[in-house]
Amino acid sequence: MATRSKGALVSIGNSPSDDRPSVEDDRPSVESAEDDRPSVGRALQQARIDAGLTVDEVSSRTRVRIPIVHAMEQDDFTRCGGDVYARGHIRTLARAIGLDPAGLVEQYDAEHGGRPEPTPAAPLFEAERIRPEPRRPNWTAAMVAAIVAVVGFVGFTVFSGDGKGSGKAVAGDATEPAKPSSSPHQNKPSDPKPSDSAIAAAPHDKVTVKLTAEDGSSWISAKDHNGRLLHEGVLKRGASKTFTDKKRIDLVLGNAGAIQLFVNGKEIDDRGEKGQVQRLSYTKGDPEAG
Repeated sequence: MATRSKGALVSIGNSPSDDRPSVEDDRPSVESAEDDRPSVGRALQQARIDAGLTVDEVSSRTRVRIPIVHAMEQDDFTRCGGDVYARGHIRTLARAIGLDPAGLVEQYDAEHGGRPEPTPAAPLFEAERIRPEPRRPNWTAAMVAAIVAVVGFVGFTVFSGDGKGSGKAVAGDATEPAKPSSSPHQNKPSDPKPSDSAIAAAPHDKVTVKLTAEDGSSWISAKDHNGRLLHEGVLKRGASKTFTDKKRIDLVLGNAGAIQLFVNGKEIDDRGEKGQVQRLSYTKGDPEAG
C-alpha cells in the first residue's frame, strides 16, 4: 500500500510578516491624546485643588462671583454672559491657580465652535464720522434776549405810570439835595418863612405841597384826590419833593418833626414831633390839616 508523504503546509495569501503587529499601532494617536485631556472646567477645578485653594479664596482673588466659579468648574459657561466674558473669566482663574490661560482658552474655542471673527472697524468708523453733531443751545443769545425783555418791561412800567414814584412830583429826586426852584409858586427851602408875594404867587386852582427833609431823613407817602400814589419812599436829609393836584393831597410822614412843610406857599408849623407818624390832607386855598 502506497503511503503519502506528509508535506509542509504553506500559507497562501498573506506573508508571515503581515501578521506581525505594526510599529505604528503601538503609538498613541494625537486625537486620542487630546480626547484624554480633562475638560476646561475639570482642569480649572483640579488646578485649584492642587494649589490648596477654596472656591471662596479664588473668588476673592479674581473678583469672579462664587456661583460663576462653581458653574465654570462644571463646564457650565452660560452664567458668564457670553463667549467673550467666558474667555476673560478662564484667563483670570487660570492665572490665579497657576495654569497657562492660552491653552485653556484655545481648548474652550475648540469645544464651542471656534473663536468668532472680529468685526471690521472701518464701517463703524464711517458711520460715526457721518453722524451729524447735535446742536448746542445758544445760552448767550438766550441771556441777551432775557435782559432785553426785562429792560423793556421796566421801561414800559416807568413810562406808563404804573410803578411807584411815577406821580406828579415836580421837584428833584429824593437822593438829590434841595435846590432853589425856578417856578413862581415855589419857595426856596432855605427861607424859614415865605414872603407875602410868594404866597400870593401860588396857584389858586391847585393844591401845592412841598416837603424838605430838614432835620433828618423821613419815610413819606403822597396820594392825589383819587387815591393814586404819587410817591412812596425815604426822603433823605436835605432832599425835597413837591406835589400838585387839582383838589387834594394826602400825606403820611414817618418822621414828621424832621420835615419842613409848605402848603400853597405857606409853611406849616404844626406838623408833628420827631419820630411821630402824621397823616395830613391839604386842599386848595389856605392850608388846613384834614
